[in-house]
Amino acid sequence: MRILLFTGKGGVGKSTVAAGTAALAAAAGHRTLVLSTDAAHSLGDAYGVEVGPEPTPVADGLFVQQVDAQLRFEQSWADVQGYLLSVLDVAGVDPVAAEELTVIPGAEEVLALLELRLHALSDEWDVIVVDCAPTAETLRLLALPEALGWYMQRVFPTQQRVVKALRPVLSRAAGVPMPRGTVFDALERLHHELGEVHALLAGPDASVRIVLTPEQVVLAEARRSWTSLSLFGYRVDGVVANRVFPAEGADDWRARWVLAQDAVLAEAEESFAGLPLWRSAYRAEEPVGVAALAGLASALYAGADPFAPPAGAGPFRVVRTTDGAALHLALPLATRDEVDLARHHDELVVTVGSYRRVLSLPSSLSRLQVVGARVRDGELRVRFTDPAPAAKEG
Repeated sequence: MRILLFTGKGGVGKSTVAAGTAALAAAAGHRTLVLSTDAAHSLGDAYGVEVGPEPTPVADGLFVQQVDAQLRFEQSWADVQGYLLSVLDVAGVDPVAAEELTVIPGAEEVLALLELRLHALSDEWDVIVVDCAPTAETLRLLALPEALGWYMQRVFPTQQRVVKALRPVLSRAAGVPMPRGTVFDALERLHHELGEVHALLAGPDASVRIVLTPEQVVLAEARRSWTSLSLFGYRVDGVVANRVFPAEGADDWRARWVLAQDAVLAEAEESFAGLPLWRSAYRAEEPVGVAALAGLASALYAGADPFAPPAGAGPFRVVRTTDGAALHLALPLATRDEVDLARHHDELVVTVGSYRRVLSLPSSLSRLQVVGARVRDGELRVRFTDPAPAAKEG
């Protein structure tokens, strides 16, 4: 099964490109599902059909789904929300306001990821296309599984034991109900499912495609996106330059746009060296409907196989050496000054710009000592060695 995620700055046409790629997959005979983690949910508009909360057929082999966030929220968050509502009730908060306060910001995107997990496990699809939210929201979303995992592994067990021991005392003293086992069970289930999502999306059958338009501001964000996606372990297997003005028949006004876009596209070719840069021409009419979208995608990929597995190793790998091991983390376009590295027990904290990833070191590395690190050619390399021989010599 192949999973393709499309993201990019808001307004660059990523939903159109995602919908076109899905239509092309179905036309090639792949059982295809396309769903959205973007709260705007514009896939139905792109295909010109009504889309429901379950997979809706729009063509042979092509299904579209708009996740019913409210339904999925009630199924996944009911126990936790019930507890929070009881606490707010004791505090005297208005019931309507309390209902609003217990809804997680970004819940729709999170639950769409859980929906993706269910579809991936169902074995009903050959290709799943995900129309992601704009770049910043996507990066926060894709960082969530590991961030929650860190909390669950280190804070959650202690918190659960303390609450269990103090529940009778605290309930009598403060009058506030303490969380019961079902609340912790719901959080553990959420943690487990998001962990599966991360493993799925960071695996060899999933990749991200960045959609941009030939503008300097958009290109700058796309460059940062490649770095940040790699930081969190996600493969980027291509870039789509959308709405490119054709040079033929251009009047003076459009000719100036063509020149400006050519300059940005040349920068994009250099920035994303090693990745395919597919170009989609600006069309006279907005592509709406399965046939129009499939035609757009066919012209975009120009005979290339857009569903082939991503080539090469993933962004993260560990290589054994004669005296220890080396951790490699791809950070394309990042400079040495932008990267900060710290070791805390069995964790490696990597910060690039405003994004931070806490890497839980594999057991093969956690017992080793960091002896050096460097950023070169778009990759962070951290060297580890076994301190045992040195200790014995001393």
